[in-house]
Amino acid sequence: MEEGKKQQKKANKKEKRLSLLYILGGGILKEDFIVKHTKMIVLVVVLIFFFIGNRYTCMQKLREIDRLQQQLRDVRFEALSISSELTGNSRQSQIELLIEEQGIELEVAKTPPYELYR
Repeated sequence: MEEGKKQQKKANKKEKRLSLLYILGGGILKEDFIVKHTKMIVLVVVLIFFFIGNRYTCMQKLREIDRLQQQLRDVRFEALSISSELTGNSRQSQIELLIEEQGIELEVAKTPPYELYR
């Protein structure tokens, strides 16, 4: 009979441990396991906060890297387009057209240039 009462008390204790009110009320903090391993539990919680903060910082840095890479692509494209425009404008035919449009009285040399040697 005593064994039946002991088993029933254990069953009631387990039910009491698993109830939401028991956990939220703080009764779980009085359990032997929790009391014995308090330092380890605090360490684990601190490490969890550290890892969450580290991940957040890492995600911010990755977003910044992506933003800077996009900006770099845009600047490279702009530099390439300006370089090609400059190359196109520096052709002799383009220079001749610009001179005519500006009304400058310059003509293309009819004789090739001479090389002078010393």
